[in-house]
Amino acid sequence: MYIYIMRHGEAANIEGEDSQRPLTKKGVVEAEQMGFWLAQCKLTRLLKIFVSPYVRAQQSCNNVMSAFNKSAKLSGINSETLDLITPSGNVKHVHDFIDGLCHELEFSQHNTCDEKEAILFVSHMPFVSYLVGELTDSTNMPIFSTGAIAVIDYDIVKMQGKLVDIVLPENTGIL
Repeated sequence: MYIYIMRHGEAANIEGEDSQRPLTKKGVVEAEQMGFWLAQCKLTRLLKIFVSPYVRAQQSCNNVMSAFNKSAKLSGINSETLDLITPSGNVKHVHDFIDGLCHELEFSQHNTCDEKEAILFVSHMPFVSYLVGELTDSTNMPIFSTGAIAVIDYDIVKMQGKLVDIVLPENTGIL
């Protein structure tokens, strides 16, 4: 199974509550590019999309889903807000959450997850960087530019993955 970890698109620098910062026009384009890119990955199924409750992450997720659904011609994919994946979230708790989810999915499907099935997380720095390190048992915790997606090939039996790539919106060749 693949786990995609995305940092939200570029957000406006406004005064006030950090959780309420919206995307800029560039942030919207970044999220759309990544949605189209995800559709090109030829996933057999996007099992779940989890998104931070922060406005910029919610907007990024909506734009990713819209572009993905148009391009992949899929429907019925919904996102779920997950309070665990805010900028100050605990990556160990999220790792446990992922392993529990994989176990649940495996039993509900009566087989193992297909390698082209995936889960997407839309969150924030520094959380996304720490989560990559946690899931890959690595001291390599990459810095994410806005809109970037880390691709992890995740072994649900070993409960550990391997960082395959980090894709930036400007490197997708889309738009």
